[in-house]
Amino acid sequence: MEPWLVADGPKLLLWGAETVAYLAGATLLLSLLQMLAKYAQKWQQMRAIPTLQYAFPLVGHSLLMKADGKEFFQQIIEYSEIYRDRPLLKLWIGPIPMIALYHAENVEVILTSSKQIDKSYMYKFLEPWLGQGLLTSTGNKWRARRKMLTPTFHFTILEDFLDVMNEQANILVKKLEKHVNQEAFNCFFYITLCALDIICETAMGKNIGAQNNDDSDYVRAVYRMSDITLRRMKMPWFWPDLWYLMFKEGREHRRSLKILHSFTNNVITERASQMKAEEEGRDHNNGTKRRAFLDLLLSAVDEEGRKLSHEDIREEVDTFMFEGHDTTAAAINWSLYLLGSYPEAQKKVDNELDEVFGTSDRPATGEDLKKLRYLEYVIKESLRLFPSVPFFARTLNEDCQIAGYNVSKGTEAIIVPYALHRDPKYFPDPEEFQPERFFPENVKGRPSYAYVPFSAGPRNCIGQKFAIMEEKAILSCILRQFWIECNQKREELGLAGELILRPDNGIWIKLKRRN
Repeated sequence: MEPWLVADGPKLLLWGAETVAYLAGATLLLSLLQMLAKYAQKWQQMRAIPTLQYAFPLVGHSLLMKADGKEFFQQIIEYSEIYRDRPLLKLWIGPIPMIALYHAENVEVILTSSKQIDKSYMYKFLEPWLGQGLLTSTGNKWRARRKMLTPTFHFTILEDFLDVMNEQANILVKKLEKHVNQEAFNCFFYITLCALDIICETAMGKNIGAQNNDDSDYVRAVYRMSDITLRRMKMPWFWPDLWYLMFKEGREHRRSLKILHSFTNNVITERASQMKAEEEGRDHNNGTKRRAFLDLLLSAVDEEGRKLSHEDIREEVDTFMFEGHDTTAAAINWSLYLLGSYPEAQKKVDNELDEVFGTSDRPATGEDLKKLRYLEYVIKESLRLFPSVPFFARTLNEDCQIAGYNVSKGTEAIIVPYALHRDPKYFPDPEEFQPERFFPENVKGRPSYAYVPFSAGPRNCIGQKFAIMEEKAILSCILRQFWIECNQKREELGLAGELILRPDNGIWIKLKRRN
């Protein structure tokens, strides 16, 4: 080798390293400048939208936001009350703009759009559990899946699930017996386990007996997964997957996920084999097994005659499990709280139950539930005051105009039903519990988007008929046996608006035997 080559080698290597470092630095600087340019463009475009004071450069209002779920919820509600006279409110969370919407006409702009259907970035943290199911998917996949699944929620099919609802409601009533004429107790968890049993059997055809065994691996995994996911959403340092798995919570997330997916996969495989045996005439129990949502998924086909894959089915079953028990349980609990607090409304429900059932303790039929109109108004008014999902979000995929303001693509639009449902323009004395608001004559003239407990528009909740049926079935079963009393004041509830609107301090009721 020539001496001069050896001598100059280190210099060449050093020069190459310096070049790489320079190029890397220049690339990073360029990326930052592009990000700042986009930020400045959005800031200028949305400058006119009403906002809070004290925004800081780049971090925006992030430093003002409370980390605690209960405090954050109270903060958002406080802002919506203070700025009720403004059509919308802008917040900057770092370089990402958010707009809070709590007026019917502005909520309508987003929810009626066939284009603004992308769920918020935060929903991606549900994807390890729910995959790209109906809740988290978007675009053509969501449209095709929604079209395929809509027939499975037809009312006549839902009535097949009523036997399960009645059976589990009766188990619940037997468990509540021990509290008759006793001190006040927290009813929240009782109702939640009942709803979990119902959703497991109707979604998967699997009776897990949560009401009699709340310590099963699957039950614990369902609740732990919900809590872990919510915590991760609020902690940006937990967002990168590889980094998350280095922490205890990330490893617990992985363990819970394995339990949930293994359970669902085993149920799907087992039921698919049973259905195959039925088709071949080898199953002598043919026709005796109840249909579940899973059975309908195993039979569903798209427009081209293609069946869902095993993974597709698991996504939808897991989504139904996630969405279908906590929300319904919360709605039933809030109805009990309000009926216990307003005895005159409870007396009207009592009279209606007597008209429909008399002194009979027979299971409720679909026809019975249709006749329970006042009970339905009670549920609707409970969902107005305490919507199970207190706020939800969309990521805008194109620029749009709301209330005359330009809103940039990429903005997070936060719809706040808790505040929307308290607009005195459409709900006078908004904090009062008045089921009569939902009498047909009183609903007339009220904008459709003033009340959205199940969202609305193209991405409304596909399971809302199922939810109302379940709520009526369980409440009617409880109220045919017991009189509810509740002395808990609103300020004692400790409202926490996270994925679900929960009372941090529980719902404490007393039970008396109904005459």
